[in-house]
Amino acid sequence: MSNTKQLTLPITGMTCANCVATVERNLKKLDGVQSAVVNLSSERATVDFEPNKLQLTEMIARVNRAGYGVATGEADLIIQRLSDDNDARRLERALTNLEGVLEAQVNFTTEKARVKYVPTIVTQAELRRAIANTGFEALELGGEAEDAEAKAREDEINLQRRLLIVGLIFTIPLFLLSMGKDLGLLPSFFYVDTAMDGMRQAQPGSVG
Repeated sequence: MSNTKQLTLPITGMTCANCVATVERNLKKLDGVQSAVVNLSSERATVDFEPNKLQLTEMIARVNRAGYGVATGEADLIIQRLSDDNDARRLERALTNLEGVLEAQVNFTTEKARVKYVPTIVTQAELRRAIANTGFEALELGGEAEDAEAKAREDEINLQRRLLIVGLIFTIPLFLLSMGKDLGLLPSFFYVDTAMDGMRQAQPGSVG
């Protein structure tokens, strides 16, 4: 029997039971997934899979392809004890190999590391421990425990709000043009002028 692992993914964009079924169905299609259970109230998916057949990035790509997202966090850490670029590359590799880390960039010049990760799999405290185990030290900026998952969901809400506003900007003028006469929202002469323009353009040989 193959070894299996279990991961929890924070899913964004779900609003109903149909969304849950869609995410579950798409995850189960992946080779190596043994089970996938999505909870709408917690907005999380619990996946049992075979790590020798499937990677975290493939699960995220599948969720994105289904029209949803996986909440991620970004940590900016100040790194001490870096001697040269070789140290930076070594730390980068160590962070990248950490389960739950999607991207890691370490800059020797600025002595900073930027890490993109899935907060339900790895925490910033675990990132700092991994850095310490590699022989370096990550400074805690203010000692704040960032709730990366909550921040990602807040960003999603702000994006949907912006999309709604843009949609309204384009929809309201069309509504006024199509329904304004019946509802008395625009002066009648506006529609008379518009109709006359249409008739002139429809006449053969008319010149605009």
